[in-house]
Amino acid sequence: VLLSAEFAFALTPALEEALEKGIPLYFTIEFELVRTRFMWFPQKVAEWSISYRVSYNSLTRQYRVSSGPLGQTFESLDDVQRFIGHIASRPVARADELVKGARYEASVREKLDVNQLPKPFQVNALASRDWQLASDWHRFSFTP
Repeated sequence: VLLSAEFAFALTPALEEALEKGIPLYFTIEFELVRTRFMWFPQKVAEWSISYRVSYNSLTRQYRVSSGPLGQTFESLDDVQRFIGHIASRPVARADELVKGARYEASVREKLDVNQLPKPFQVNALASRDWQLASDWHRFSFTP
């Protein structure tokens, strides 16, 4: 079972300014898949998250997006936002692990991970809406 999703978002002016001053921002895409069961707790089938570190190099005037040891550079912030908001055919579960005829609910969201910010900025994130950026959980059901 593969997941494809597109998140459209724009950084607030405060986040853009922080990025241009050398403060890296961390974005996380979270996914979970549960099997709903009548008169029983849902069974978690799959769960994963992927984090992106976005930084700006003022000497080269380029943005860098890295996830783990891999990284990529971009010329514009619009390109960065499109890249980190795009999931294409990401495997989420094997078809033979799913029960045929059972109902499953998948949930996905993207958010700015304020816990990864430097401590002074974590305080700003709690006090200001300019530092809070997150999508709602997008939920959808399917039956294999």
